[in-house]
Amino acid sequence: MFVALDKVFTMENVLYLGKGALISLGMAILSLLIGLVLGVLGASAKRSRFFILRAIGNFYVEIIRGTPMLLQILMLFSVVPSIYTAITGNVLRINVYLIGIIAMSINSGAYSTELIRSGINGVDKGQWEACETLGLSSWQTMKLVILPQAFKLIVPPVISEFITLIKDSSLTSCIGAIELLKASQVLGARYYDAMSPYTLAAIFYLIMTISISYIGKHVEKRLAASD
Repeated sequence: MFVALDKVFTMENVLYLGKGALISLGMAILSLLIGLVLGVLGASAKRSRFFILRAIGNFYVEIIRGTPMLLQILMLFSVVPSIYTAITGNVLRINVYLIGIIAMSINSGAYSTELIRSGINGVDKGQWEACETLGLSSWQTMKLVILPQAFKLIVPPVISEFITLIKDSSLTSCIGAIELLKASQVLGARYYDAMSPYTLAAIFYLIMTISISYIGKHVEKRLAASD
């Protein structure tokens, strides 16, 4: 079955896959961070007293969560440059890794919006009243009191979102990004053996996801102990 395992399992190829794994991890980290910022903005919009902001927040979440990430990546890769060319007459070329990060960030932002909104709703209403009594503005209340407590409540789902992003980074292989999955496909084509490089890629994915899951549980315990 592993007809080329001895040929594929070399230091050079392991390092090549390791580089792909680092790219996948880096894309996931950036996308998670940007997604959390978008999530804060989205949650604030959905909780706003202004109808237009609530409508924008709801539209963003429903559209992004209701369509596959692969479609979103392909839209950014093919449709957006086509529209730009049709309007300006110039060719728009966007780095495939940047496209992946933008698409993953937008997608993560929609899910983070709901996570953060649920975290904010989980903060005791007495906290809002106490801040109002102290004379804090809505922004100060949110920044200094509510969001720190909300983020403590959503640590487990954020860790799960991070793990999902690592796996979903494989979708960028369809536009030519040399992340972990694409790197394994390159090796498979080189050695005419898909099983061996895919197995090594699976090992790299498991190492990353299990490690992050373990770190997340440790952080969750530390936060619980600090309450």
